[in-house]
Amino acid sequence: MRFDPMFYPYPSRRMVSVANRGMVATSQSLAAQAGLDMLKLGGNAVDAAVATAAALTVVEPTSNGLGGDAFAIVAIEGKLYGLNSSGPAPRSLAAHDVLAKGHAEMPKYGWFPVTVPGAVAGWIALWRRFGTLPLKELLRPAISYAAEGYPVTPVLAEGWKAAYRVYSAQGSEAAEWFRVFAPQGRPPACGEIWRSPDHARTLQLIADTEGEAFYRGELAEAIHRHAQETGGFLQYEDLAAFQPEWVEPLSVRYHGYDVWELPPNGQGLVALIALGILDAWEFHSKDAVETYHRQIEALKLAMTVGKRVITERGEMPVEPEMLLEPEYLARLRSRIGHVAQEPEAVIPEDHGTVYLAAADGDGNMISFIQSNYMGFGSGIVVPGTGIALQNRGAGFSLREGDANYLKPGKRSYHTIIPGFLTKDGRPIGPFGVMGGFMQPQGHLQVIMNAVDFQLNPQAALDAPRWQWIAGNTVELEQTVPAHIKAALARIGHKVTIPLSNAGFGRGQIIWRDSEGVLMGGTEPRADGAVAVW
Repeated sequence: MRFDPMFYPYPSRRMVSVANRGMVATSQSLAAQAGLDMLKLGGNAVDAAVATAAALTVVEPTSNGLGGDAFAIVAIEGKLYGLNSSGPAPRSLAAHDVLAKGHAEMPKYGWFPVTVPGAVAGWIALWRRFGTLPLKELLRPAISYAAEGYPVTPVLAEGWKAAYRVYSAQGSEAAEWFRVFAPQGRPPACGEIWRSPDHARTLQLIADTEGEAFYRGELAEAIHRHAQETGGFLQYEDLAAFQPEWVEPLSVRYHGYDVWELPPNGQGLVALIALGILDAWEFHSKDAVETYHRQIEALKLAMTVGKRVITERGEMPVEPEMLLEPEYLARLRSRIGHVAQEPEAVIPEDHGTVYLAAADGDGNMISFIQSNYMGFGSGIVVPGTGIALQNRGAGFSLREGDANYLKPGKRSYHTIIPGFLTKDGRPIGPFGVMGGFMQPQGHLQVIMNAVDFQLNPQAALDAPRWQWIAGNTVELEQTVPAHIKAALARIGHKVTIPLSNAGFGRGQIIWRDSEGVLMGGTEPRADGAVAVW
């Protein structure tokens, strides 16, 4: 039987998932199941998240990997904890090194954009502080998937094909990428079994040494050696010095709820600014032109502010909390009129990330996100390890005076953001929408879908989305009602309708009610599932 796994000619929907003993939602079914297995073994939500995150590096390598970064918001016994596990630029790399090679902007691929990988250290930090099961147990499913293989899913196959085209233009620097990720001289097709024995060995080393091999042992030495041999900047000392940072989440009140994001260097602040602007208005209908217009205009203002100031927190020209003060939000709100307004030019791009949410029967929950940034990342894979190094440094500026100017040991403006919702001090649950600069836009839309329009978690994710691109240009999904498209065009928005919905992000939501019942939704634009117990 022959068929196209990406062809769906008829409308469909998923029902909201309901459970009370545990739930894991992510963009790949096998990874969600790995997390659920930990809950059934007696683990908590954090155990489930670490197992899911590790599995995702294997079963969705197009979006994340061992060489990426991670962030989390954890709710344990009703208290929120934030973790920033994003790595800095190498201490041997400065802006003048990049400019001296003839680059006017940070390159997207090769060694220049490679920063210290933080994801593995993030897993270890979460596990040490909140985990209950042995680390070897948490990584067991991921090791099994890597060693024994798994069938490639439809959206994954599409992303792999796109990556193959990208790295085909990168030359010898990407040679190991092709050996590991295209061993038959092509990307694996949907349904084809893909194995990664190098990845399995690396995961086993991480499990056996509780992460030490990655930052101060055999794997760190392999990364350092490959950089030295091929003109890279990342050194053993950069890896050995890295430590994740526990941070206090920031929040803004939105229509009776508190929406939580992590402080910079992430862009969660953008979502909070936009929601803070919109909090002064009531929204009675999602499918009203005024709703779309105000959402878009608030996001444009917030994104413009974010691009001006967000970077490593200590390097920001203003404290993040000042951007959430009512007076400042009111000034921004006053700039929104009845027609689209041209903002400062900011050009969002589409990138690869994975998001997961997990909850257990005791009320513990986690919002977790990790990424290699642009798909597989820099195109550099460390020989014999399966470690694809991220290209997060591509977000740095080379213009002195910019907030996000590249400096040795500095963390860049980060796109990946986990979200969390509470009400009157009670945790409601984790949410997230991955996808580069789409992420704060997705956070704004799913929160409004849930809070203003009372959509259940699945319906909140199913709903059609928009994405601001630049200037007054906004992309709308094909399923946005025709009258909205026409009305937005009449008031100055430059409306485009892409053929693919790949750029509109992929989200997960888990809400917990006052009786302890969990309700979850998973992204219909991806391969994922909500695994329940």
